[in-house]
Amino acid sequence: MTAGAPAAVICGIGGYVPPGVVTNQDLTSRLDTTDEWIRSRTGIAARHVIAPGTATSDLAVEAGGLALVSAGGEPPDAVVLATTTPDRPCPATAPDVAARLGLDGAAAFDVAAVCSGFLYGLATASGLIASGTARRVLLIGADAFTTIVDPADRGTAVIFADGAGAVVLRSGDATEPGAVGPLVLGSDGRLSDLIEVPAGGSRQRSSGRPPAPGEEYFRMRGRETYRHAVERMSAASRTALASAGWEIGDVDRFAAHQANGRILTAVAEELGVPAERSLSNIERVGNTGAASIPLLLAQCTADGSLSGGHRLLMTAFGGGLAWGAAALVWPDVKAA
Repeated sequence: MTAGAPAAVICGIGGYVPPGVVTNQDLTSRLDTTDEWIRSRTGIAARHVIAPGTATSDLAVEAGGLALVSAGGEPPDAVVLATTTPDRPCPATAPDVAARLGLDGAAAFDVAAVCSGFLYGLATASGLIASGTARRVLLIGADAFTTIVDPADRGTAVIFADGAGAVVLRSGDATEPGAVGPLVLGSDGRLSDLIEVPAGGSRQRSSGRPPAPGEEYFRMRGRETYRHAVERMSAASRTALASAGWEIGDVDRFAAHQANGRILTAVAEELGVPAERSLSNIERVGNTGAASIPLLLAQCTADGSLSGGHRLLMTAFGGGLAWGAAALVWPDVKAA
């Protein structure tokens, strides 16, 4: 951040999951799996899914509206939507979300960084505020991941789900609670095929061949993804801590992307974060992509497990490969 530039300060929070719920027992009726297998490998018992005809923008509007209510005050100048599942390839989904929220004329655009999207969006929103382009930004992470997951693929269908989370950031001072602290971002495109949807983009379309069966669905090489996720999130977290001048013992709450229960445990153990300081909702909502961290923060703010003054460390990892981490002192906000 430029010396003397305003800081981005979180002043509102909201989260939303669609009402439809799919339990592990529901999945066993169509997949070769069991409740015990799913729980032991993912930590998930249930996940929320959209109804037919529902899209990512619908989830984003719900969470964004709650965050605006939580924040109060003047409307934001910009809307940033982190998503892997836009309503359409073109145009971006954010302008539609802004219009439906009554934010006429606000700058609005999408950020695509898969499960690291919220942290990339946080950096983007902070830059808009630091540059003076915006005084207030609505940042939403939303994904309807079940629309790109193969319902017959046991490796992904049991993990991914739908949801949205949002924060409002305002221009403020770097010493305030809620001020976005050190942000660490990274990527490795050499491993882009670990997590991908092969079809639908310009590469496949310009090849002159139709998509092969299944290429329209999300794919993930689980074993390799696990290893890179643990390594990258742990390293990014340590860098963010060092930049903040914190030790791991200073962290009151740890919010990692809710990718998989085993990954969450491995990262926390690698960093030395006690179990009671790790926030988690994966058992009841699954992996909601870019929505994962803001939805977790909203739910934990609502139930009191995250409160004003807590020193918070966040980290995420996803396709790209892309990863990130951030440290900040949580503000005294109320989830709407």
